[in-house]
Amino acid sequence: MPQAITLMVQGTTSDAGKSTLVAGLARMLARRGVRVAPFKPQNMALNSAVTTDGGEIGRAQALQALAAGLQPHTDFNPVLLKPSTDVGAQVVIHGKVAANLSARDYHAYKPTAMKAVMQSWDRLTSAYDCVLVEGAGSPAEINLRDRDIANMGFAEAADVPVILVADIDRGGVFAHLVGTLELLSPSEQARVKGFVINRFRGDIGLLQSGLDWLEERTGRPVLGVLPYLHGLFLDAEDALGEARVDKGEARLRAVAPVYPRISNHTDLDALRLHPQVDFRWVGPGQAIPPADLIVLPGSKSVQADLAWLRAQGWEAAIKRHLRYGGKVVGVCGGFQMLGTALADPQGLEGAPSTVAGLGLLDMETVLEAEKQLENRRGELCLPGVAAVTGYEIHMGVSRGAALERPALHFADGRPDGALSADGQILGTYLHGLFDSPAALSALLAWAGAGEVEVVDLAARREADLDRLADSVDQNLDLSTVFPAAWVA
Repeated sequence: MPQAITLMVQGTTSDAGKSTLVAGLARMLARRGVRVAPFKPQNMALNSAVTTDGGEIGRAQALQALAAGLQPHTDFNPVLLKPSTDVGAQVVIHGKVAANLSARDYHAYKPTAMKAVMQSWDRLTSAYDCVLVEGAGSPAEINLRDRDIANMGFAEAADVPVILVADIDRGGVFAHLVGTLELLSPSEQARVKGFVINRFRGDIGLLQSGLDWLEERTGRPVLGVLPYLHGLFLDAEDALGEARVDKGEARLRAVAPVYPRISNHTDLDALRLHPQVDFRWVGPGQAIPPADLIVLPGSKSVQADLAWLRAQGWEAAIKRHLRYGGKVVGVCGGFQMLGTALADPQGLEGAPSTVAGLGLLDMETVLEAEKQLENRRGELCLPGVAAVTGYEIHMGVSRGAALERPALHFADGRPDGALSADGQILGTYLHGLFDSPAALSALLAWAGAGEVEVVDLAARREADLDRLADSVDQNLDLSTVFPAAWVA
């Protein structure tokens, strides 16, 4: 059976632009009729998405699938690590939880994980014309090279060519590229077919002498220089998106805490990007500003993040906010925090324990081993009955009187979440709560903004994927890595 043409994008650092470049390449090739699929052997991220085959993968791979015109599938990211502590993570294999392991134990588990990686790889290369592979972090992390399955360890096993991308906006781009290349083994160096420099601002002519030196020094071509694309909106793999500050016509002030194990913070992108919402992330040690709306996002370690929330003064701030008539939204883990108790009898997120919640909704949550993974559609229980679309990813089961007043109903008739009797608190397990235009408008009206501009997050994402693909097409010479018919 014919095998796909493949290319692996590795980076000199985290956030160098690997995910973005793969998404841009995928959209560029898909527009030319190439059947292209994304692939990330191992991803470590707390932002995930539900797949069509009932699993979960990193959100960046779901975005890359969208760029390629595909539905998310577990083969696009066969190994997902979801950190629960600084030294441990939940290990998701082919979309399902396989284990909770310490970093040391996961190192021993890597050969098993690699088998899953190669199974997905074989399926994809048999089904598509092209597979675009994304590395993780940097291939030059010396302490991680033994049993590596994410970067050159995979590239060697699968025998794929590699390009290196570096972010010039960080500074030190030539040192990053040359240093990374030097730290690779001879066989790994031979896989590197060229370089891409990302996020360049200014006069390209002033960079040319450096590009000439780099090619002479390494014997490898610079495939191109991608400009800094201001205002590009794409789902973040892990890093928090910056909150916009130039909102002179803001109708609503919204804030959210950045707790240590925040997950799926992309739920708040619609608020962050809305031109009439003054949205702010509030990190550790920062003052909690006055707001109309407080959003408690998802969490991978709900009890630990609730303890952090209390230590940072949020419990008192939330109760004061409610006394003054403010609104509160809790999503997934944030929803669980709003109840009276959080129980983890099996020790799924640490030692077995039960802790008191914020006591704002009459419900208790128990963590159970089976994770709920489902794409959902439904309607909000707010004026206007707005349509909502999103997904569930959680291990908790909540019970209590508060659930008798649901926040929404799914299309199958099942209720979800809770809306407090006074109408000030809304909690839900649905990630993507703010993403649908009608739901966003209804929620902002409920929070006190009144009528606001309609913002379509999906349309914005599609437009920016096209903008990214145009930039890749115009600025990269890919004739040495792809067939001429694909890049002509």
